[in-house]
Amino acid sequence: MASALIVLGLLVAVAAGLALWGVGIYNGLVTARNAYKNAFAQIDVQLQRRFDLIPNLVETVKGYLSHERETLEAVTRARNLAQAGLSAAKADPGDPAAMAQLAQSEGALNGALGRLLAVSEAYPDLKASQNMMQLTEELTSTENRVAFARQAYNDSVMAYNNRREVFPSSVLAGMFNFKQAALLDIPADRAEVREAPRVTF
Repeated sequence: MASALIVLGLLVAVAAGLALWGVGIYNGLVTARNAYKNAFAQIDVQLQRRFDLIPNLVETVKGYLSHERETLEAVTRARNLAQAGLSAAKADPGDPAAMAQLAQSEGALNGALGRLLAVSEAYPDLKASQNMMQLTEELTSTENRVAFARQAYNDSVMAYNNRREVFPSSVLAGMFNFKQAALLDIPADRAEVREAPRVTF
């Protein structure tokens, strides 16, 4: 009788230990998932700041580049597509399709901004404009912040994915539907996407 109680006590202790261990793994997965979603929120803030700067930039150069209407319209279209990409990614940060859409739309926007800034180089009065200098400085600063936020997000995604893929976390991750999160990658074949538009005075 006493030995049966001891065995029962050991089984209860082992079961309680396993339950606590499982709760610890589950909580670790939740914490890692929340960390990458928080990191994405920082990307959201910086991209929104960038989107807010672009209409001012377009308005500033409009008077100087009136015959470059197609370039100005391309920037506006690219901004709208990038905002749509950001909205899709905000709805489900880490979703591979949403992150791919965001990366593609951001690439198009960076390309359009790069072309706009390249065209504006041909106008010394525009380059010397105080408004233009301030906007390009803010835009460059924002591009740097986006790059840092993107790196922090990718680091958080990597930590989450590693946690959900290693054994025994992978078992719980599968049971509780912790999906793999996607990095925010810049397309490798588009060099202009990787770099912030260069502004020289």
